[in-house]
Amino acid sequence: MPPNGSTALLLLLLPQLLLLHSFANAGSLDADVAALSDFRLVADPSGAALSTWNLSSANPAPCAAGAWRGVTCAGGRVTRLVLEGLGLSGAAALPALARLDGLRVLSLKGNGFSGEIPDLSPLAGLKLLFLAGNALSGPIPPSLGALYRLYRLDLSSNNLSGVVPPELGRLDRLLTLRLDSNRLSGGIDAIALPRLQELNVSNNLMSGRIPAAMASFPAAAFGGNVGLCSAPLPPCKDEAQQPNASAAVNASAAGDCPPASAMVAASSPSGKPAGAEASGGGGGKGKMSAAAVVAIVAGDFAVVGLVAGLLFCYFWPRLSGRRSGRRLQQGEKIVYSSSPYGAAGVVAAAGGGGATFERGKMVFLEDVSCSNGGTRRFELEELLRASAEMLGKGGCGTAYRAVLDDGTVVTVKRLRDATAPAAASKKDFEHHMAMLGRLRHPNIVPLNAYYYARDEKLLVYEYMPNGSLFSVLHGNRGPGRTPLEWAARLRIAAGAARGLAYIHHSGRRGSGTPKLAHGNIKSTNILLDRFGVARLADCGLAQLTPAAAAARSAGYRAPEAPPPPRPWASHKGDVYALGVVLLELLTGRYPGSELPNGGVVVELPRWVQSVVREEWTSEVFDLELMKDKGIEEEMVAMLQLALSCAAAAPEQRPKIGYVVKMIDEVRACGVAVEGSASPSHESMSMDESSGVSDSPAVSEGGGGGGALSQ
Repeated sequence: MPPNGSTALLLLLLPQLLLLHSFANAGSLDADVAALSDFRLVADPSGAALSTWNLSSANPAPCAAGAWRGVTCAGGRVTRLVLEGLGLSGAAALPALARLDGLRVLSLKGNGFSGEIPDLSPLAGLKLLFLAGNALSGPIPPSLGALYRLYRLDLSSNNLSGVVPPELGRLDRLLTLRLDSNRLSGGIDAIALPRLQELNVSNNLMSGRIPAAMASFPAAAFGGNVGLCSAPLPPCKDEAQQPNASAAVNASAAGDCPPASAMVAASSPSGKPAGAEASGGGGGKGKMSAAAVVAIVAGDFAVVGLVAGLLFCYFWPRLSGRRSGRRLQQGEKIVYSSSPYGAAGVVAAAGGGGATFERGKMVFLEDVSCSNGGTRRFELEELLRASAEMLGKGGCGTAYRAVLDDGTVVTVKRLRDATAPAAASKKDFEHHMAMLGRLRHPNIVPLNAYYYARDEKLLVYEYMPNGSLFSVLHGNRGPGRTPLEWAARLRIAAGAARGLAYIHHSGRRGSGTPKLAHGNIKSTNILLDRFGVARLADCGLAQLTPAAAAARSAGYRAPEAPPPPRPWASHKGDVYALGVVLLELLTGRYPGSELPNGGVVVELPRWVQSVVREEWTSEVFDLELMKDKGIEEEMVAMLQLALSCAAAAPEQRPKIGYVVKMIDEVRACGVAVEGSASPSHESMSMDESSGVSDSPAVSEGGGGGGALSQ
């Protein structure tokens, strides 16, 4: 535990204490018991289904484990009520539940409740609401739009009627919306919500055009509504007529005759077009003479020749100068690749930008020979012959995926402006590379070889085929995406922490070896190998290119770090950056990401602290984690650890060994909890959504297929 650990822990637990205090102010357990009693008297007057609800006791205890069927408490308040398929009924039962102002989950699926849905706006903390499979009637109340924390809403298989109220458009956190099998009418423009991942409005009386924002949902989600049209259903009538109109316009533009039915009668009695007589006569006045044609063709050739001559005069001196300045052999050719950023890149160029360099050689580091199961040795000529694909550009350089003659795949990083003291001379550079080459650990991307010349420096790494944590966690968010589950996030966090612990302790193994820090911790620098194991990349490269790398690491650079371009890396700075990465795994946000209100996350730790102060702690967590069951305690524990790592004061941050230990303890508790805990209705699977069931100097990450983080 770092210094002042007890004080720091108290500060971390403060949000939970504030939450309990807010519960106490909003109501009391006695008020909850009274509301549940009124509900049971109407919904189950015989007491058969809810026989465990002991109302005759002088001190009812609904919060005791398993005491009251379907009731769950937290912080001394009723937070969940799950009563599914129990035969409960009554038109006046539901209003009593609106008094449970601490409720977060309400599921009454498969019962016989009737009447209209009451005003549930007092349930401001409600996150999951399931009323499917009842006999509820009347309109959907606009007051549901006030439940701004709602993630899942299921009102399917009832007798609801009327239009979908536009107030539902305020539910910008909603992930699941099911209104199918009712008698709803009107359009669906009001429910084109930004985060919606599951939608079903089938088997209603709805009509109108499906908004373009909802076209990605399957056709089955809109089926059974005769009046709905447009993608993914058949096009609307005006859409079907538009291609014919466009064809007619194109035909007239091309000079084709329109069909007779589309022609407009001429105003002359004979019916001839207005210009027919003029074009028919004229004795050939409209024809071009042969001399004019020859003159035009000759002029065209003259213009083309002039342009070609100007281009030749402009480019030839540059091409000839580049050839004469080349010192490499002809076999050491330039290898180009198509760049996802719109510009061609070069793996190793003899004349890149007119520069030349002395011929060097590939230097292979320890434990990389074929006999040891590592990357085979090869010469520079073979690397230059390899087909190369640019993976991305970043602060430390450009990364490429290179395929050698025998099919071996490696990642090559071409360093950018390596001018720091660690690369001031060839001797300094080679010493730094030798130190990095000794880092061999299952959670570190190994540096296998390097090439040094005056104007060209290449690093050869093992290729990581599964991309970066950044691309897996943040890429392509929306319908159809496969979320990164909680167990995988914990596994990645543990791997990154172990790799960093190895780096921090590596300087103590040999006498005279300096203390080593990573200096590049960021989600784009955590890669996944073919087994999905997390590996740290770009270790020590920020010390080679400090100015460019520091400029791209603003959100991960510790507060005590000096301003760039001064090279800087420390153990405490690495722990701070790892804390930011842990917060990324928990929140699904990253430094620089946009917020729903239009703002931008500048410093992720400060943003998390502000949200925790203003709202419930659970509000900071990634919505994609809602599908995982029984993980709330683990997430809160990881949140506390992440905020501890990202403390503003360096002395308050834990050492990396402590971080590894705490992550392992959370994972161990997760295994035990998973085997014993009951399903969490708040964190249900998407498939069951209708039910309850020190400094980081950054190189940009390789978003495409296993780039060495760039």
